[in-house]
Amino acid sequence: MSLNGQSKIPQILKNHEAEVLADWLGEQMAAGIRKDLLKEIELREECREFLELFTDAIQQGNLTNIQSTEWRSVREMLTSVSRTRTQKGFTPTETANFVFSFKQPLFKRLRQELGQNGEALVEEILSASNLIDKLGLWTTEIYQKTREEVILRQQEELMELSTPVVKLWEGILALPIIGTLDSARTQIMMESLLEMIVQTGSQVAIIDITGVPTVDTLTAQHLLKTVTAARLMGADCIISGIRPQIAQTIVYLGVDLADITTKASLADAFVLALKRSGFAIARSKPTI
Repeated sequence: MSLNGQSKIPQILKNHEAEVLADWLGEQMAAGIRKDLLKEIELREECREFLELFTDAIQQGNLTNIQSTEWRSVREMLTSVSRTRTQKGFTPTETANFVFSFKQPLFKRLRQELGQNGEALVEEILSASNLIDKLGLWTTEIYQKTREEVILRQQEELMELSTPVVKLWEGILALPIIGTLDSARTQIMMESLLEMIVQTGSQVAIIDITGVPTVDTLTAQHLLKTVTAARLMGADCIISGIRPQIAQTIVYLGVDLADITTKASLADAFVLALKRSGFAIARSKPTI
C-alpha cells in the first residue's frame, strides 16, 4: 500500500497490462494447459477478460471481501470459467490454476515497481496473495458444486432409465425393477407408472421384482405404496418375480401381501393379466 492507503496494484496493472497478460499465459502454458479441451485463443480471451475485471474491481479499494458488490463481475466471470471447464473435463487443480497462476506475473511487476520500498512491496504482495487465494478458492467451490450438480443429474437420469414402464398389451403395463429400492427411486417409479396408467388407460400393472436382490421391510413398504397409488388410479396390480428366498423373507418380516396378487414369474403374471383384461389365450395348430 502507498502512504495514503491506496493500493498501487491497479496502476501497475494498467501500465504493464500486455506484459502481465503475456507472462500469465506463459505460466499456464508451462503448467500444461489441456490444448485438447481449450484452445489458446480461448484461454487468451479468458485471461484478458479476467485481468480487465480484476483491475476494475481492485480500484474500488476493497482487497479483502470478494463477496462485495465490487467483485460481482469477477465472481460471475470465474463462475462461468469454472462451470465451463468442469463440463469440458478439466480437473479441480487445472481449473483453480487459472487463478493461482496469476500470482507470479503480478508479483514480478510489483517487485519491479516497488523494489526500492521493501515495506510497501511486502504489504502489496501479502494483500494480492490473500485476494487471489480467495478467488482461487471461489473457483474451486464452484467447480465442486458443478460436479455435484452433474452427478445428481446423472443419478436422476439413471433412476429414470432403470424404472421403465413397458406396455405389454392393450390395457396391460409392466414395471420391471432392477436393483434396490429407496425413497427417491420409488418416487420416480411411482410417477412414471401413474403417468403411463393415465396415458394408456391401462387396467392392469405388473410390478416385476425379479431383478431386486433382496426385500426388506423398507422395500416392501415402497412396493405397497406403489400398488396403492396404482389402485387409486383405477389399475389393479400384480407383483411378479417372487422367488422362494423373497417369499420366506416377506413371511419372516410379517409383511401383509394378502390382498395383492403375486406370481413367481413375469410370464405367469402376464397370462393372468390377459385373463383379467378379457383376452383368451389359445395355441394355434402347427402348420404342416
